[in-house]
Amino acid sequence: MPHHEIDDSSADPGRLILLTGCSGYVGGRLLPLLENRPLKLRCLARKPGALAGLVKSSTEVVQGDVLDRPSLDRALAGVHTAYYLVHLMSGSKDFESDDRRAAVNFAEAAKQAGVKRIIYLGGLGDDTAAGLSPHLRSRHEVGRIFRDSGVETIEFRASLVIGAGSLSYDLVKTLTDRLPVMLCPLWLKTPTQPIAVDDVLKYLRAALDLPAGESRIFEIGCEDITTYGGIIKEYARQKGLKRWLIYVPVLTPYLSSLWLTLVKPAAFEVGRHLIEGLKNPTVVRDDQALRVFPFRPMSLKDAIARTIEATERGTDSP
Repeated sequence: MPHHEIDDSSADPGRLILLTGCSGYVGGRLLPLLENRPLKLRCLARKPGALAGLVKSSTEVVQGDVLDRPSLDRALAGVHTAYYLVHLMSGSKDFESDDRRAAVNFAEAAKQAGVKRIIYLGGLGDDTAAGLSPHLRSRHEVGRIFRDSGVETIEFRASLVIGAGSLSYDLVKTLTDRLPVMLCPLWLKTPTQPIAVDDVLKYLRAALDLPAGESRIFEIGCEDITTYGGIIKEYARQKGLKRWLIYVPVLTPYLSSLWLTLVKPAAFEVGRHLIEGLKNPTVVRDDQALRVFPFRPMSLKDAIARTIEATERGTDSP
């Protein structure tokens, strides 16, 4: 039998939780779920006005920016657990150095404020492999900065997140909906282990109730190891679309990212970094999460089915 460490009874209703990245894809879905738990919630926002109408009256919103250290001292004051769901890839010319600076600021401020735990969502990928993409290398570096700060850090590493609104999933969906024949780079055959957004949210919530201890990295994914090509084929199968994938060795990451302009022209820069990361296998190599947490992620088939259903109902998530 798996060994489960979650202990709901240890949850203290008086704990103050800080959520960063609440205007992002995962953070925006985690927000209402945390608001339904018996805890005090504070959100960090660069523009607090943008959260008006999105948060409950009981949720505190503080103005701040991860690149502005003094604002973090205010935001983290009295906080027990902080969620770090920030990624500066979209608004930065040099996202690696900005992500590094933001992580150092956050780690130092959290340590100084006496924060007990940081919960961070990063990316899968083998640190020891040569040629880890800048995107994945940066994700891992942020987790390392948090752990080195001395604040207990729970880092989840995930691959492609399946859900309406996820940039990676929307890319797959739009390409498959629009292109009967796709010229695909060979690295669409790279192994990947995606995960449903609902399961990511389950892990993030469950991390609140882990007993105090050492910093840990949990690799999370559905039970299926597939490829981006496999995800495209499964989506097409469920939508009843006939699609042909023709693999060519010469399609560069730059040319591939031009596909992204089909999805959202504004997503081009972020997408280029994501696509550079596709050459790296992103699979779960350590199954500790299955032993520690008392649930199993849904299959790729179910994750895509739920997302298609949610999209057709007009809701963002099931």
